[in-house]
Amino acid sequence: MDLKGKVAFISGGTRGIGFEVAKKLAERGSDIEIAYFRSRDDARKAVDTIKKMGVQCVAHRVNMGNEKQIPTVFEKIKEDYGKLDILVSNAALGRYSDVMKIDFKSWELSMHTNARAFIQCAQLGSEMMPQGGRVIALSSLGSTRYIPGYAAIGASKAALENLVRYAAIELAEKGITVNCVSGGFIDTNALKVFPNYDELVARVRERTPFKRIGTPQEVANVVAFLAGEDSSWITGQAIIVDGGFSLM
Repeated sequence: MDLKGKVAFISGGTRGIGFEVAKKLAERGSDIEIAYFRSRDDARKAVDTIKKMGVQCVAHRVNMGNEKQIPTVFEKIKEDYGKLDILVSNAALGRYSDVMKIDFKSWELSMHTNARAFIQCAQLGSEMMPQGGRVIALSSLGSTRYIPGYAAIGASKAALENLVRYAAIELAEKGITVNCVSGGFIDTNALKVFPNYDELVARVRERTPFKRIGTPQEVANVVAFLAGEDSSWITGQAIIVDGGFSLM
C-alpha cells in the first residue's frame, strides 16, 4: 500500500491498459480519478470495480482532444482533493492511414488527443502536484518504428515522447518526474481494428523472443513502478515494454 493517501488521474482509464493501470494503482492504495469518452457502462463498471478495492474512484466524461473540456476535470480534482500526485496520460485516438494518404483531419485528431492533451494535462496537473509528483505518458513502438497504416498516430507518439523529455527538465525543479512507457504489440481491443490483426499477431509472436504478445497488465506493472517512490531517480525516459520484439 505504498501509494496510500495519493491521488491518481488516468485518462482513458475505463478500458484496456488504462483500466489495468487504474486497478494497479488502486491496489497499491491510491484514490483514482479516471476520464472516459465513449461508454458510460464501461465507466460505471470501472468505478464499481475500483471502489471494491477500498479506495475512492470517480469517472469524468471528457473528450481529451478538446482543449476546452480538459480544465474542468482538473478543477474537480482540486475541489475534491486539493492535490494530484500521479498523472497518467493514456487516452489515445487516431485514424489508421499510410503517410501518403493522411488528411489534415486525421492528423489533427491524433496530434490533439495524443500529444496536445498530454501538454495540457501536464500543465494543469503539475500546478497542484506536491514534491514527488509523477507524470507518466503511454506511447508505442510506432513512435520510432514503421507500422503499416500507423503514420499519423506514430508521429503523434513521437511528439509525445519528445515532450516527455522537455517536461522532465522543466518540472524537475518542482520535484516531479516525467516518464513514458512505450508498449509493443499488446493484446487490447484497440489493436483489433487493424484490418490485418491476425497476420500482425502471428508476425509478432514469431519475432518476439518469448513467442507471445504482451498483456495490458504487464504494461500497467511498469506504470505502477514509475508511479511509486522506487522510481525517484528516473525521469525523461521512454521505457520499452515489448518482450524483446524491438531487439529482433
